[in-house]
Amino acid sequence: MRHSFVSLLSDSGVPLEDIARLVGRTGTAATETVYRKQIRPVLLQGAAAMDTIFAR
Repeated sequence: MRHSFVSLLSDSGVPLEDIARLVGRTGTAATETVYRKQIRPVLLQGAAAMDTIFAR
């Protein structure tokens, strides 16, 4: 849940400092390197693949 929470907030443009405070961290290092995942490129690649599959 924490990974999704951090990733979605980050992807929505919430500053990393604010996210770190929301998840109870005092710094941004762990929030950025451990919890934040880049989800938008994966979602876009998956959506493009589905468009190709269903366009046939």
